[in-house]
Amino acid sequence: MSSNHVVALMMAAGYSRRFGPSDKRCAPLPNGQTLLATSLANAQRAFTHLRVAVREEDDPTLLGLPQDMPLVRVRQAHLGLGASLTEAVGALGRDPGLDNMGAVAILLGDMPYVDPKTLLTLQRLACRDTIVRPCFEGQQGHPVIFGRTMWPALERLSGSDGAKGVIQQHASRLRECPVADAGILRDIDAPADLPGAV
Repeated sequence: MSSNHVVALMMAAGYSRRFGPSDKRCAPLPNGQTLLATSLANAQRAFTHLRVAVREEDDPTLLGLPQDMPLVRVRQAHLGLGASLTEAVGALGRDPGLDNMGAVAILLGDMPYVDPKTLLTLQRLACRDTIVRPCFEGQQGHPVIFGRTMWPALERLSGSDGAKGVIQQHASRLRECPVADAGILRDIDAPADLPGAV
């Protein structure tokens, strides 16, 4: 599937309690950008259509997001990733500008090391009836691309488990894609995960 038919949804509405009192999304990286802005920049190099899911009260400027970035404002982020996905995917489905999208790539805003080439490879494998997930040396990673057939299941999620249940429910539709990119496994959960942290 071409990039013109896959919309990327970057999830950045979580509270990152394991990170401590500061907002993980604003953590600076060695490139001078925030964690979220770096993750987003990689996605922008691969996706034509992109949305960022943030909390209802978030100031995108403080998060380092471009002023023209289309946002999905999530009201139920405090209920966990599943609840945020339900709201965000529902918003995509109601957006007439995305009517011709055949799949959604669920990206995580705390994964700044995913190679844009990996994102392009995954997009090419996407279709309306499959789930595409990358793996590195036998380990499954992110992002995961869900064909539009699976969107209704994503809209029924709840709690903090994310989309794991949808993948299990539609296991016969899962297509794993081996990649030479350890970045698909590397997220930032705590300050010690940041580059240069001791």
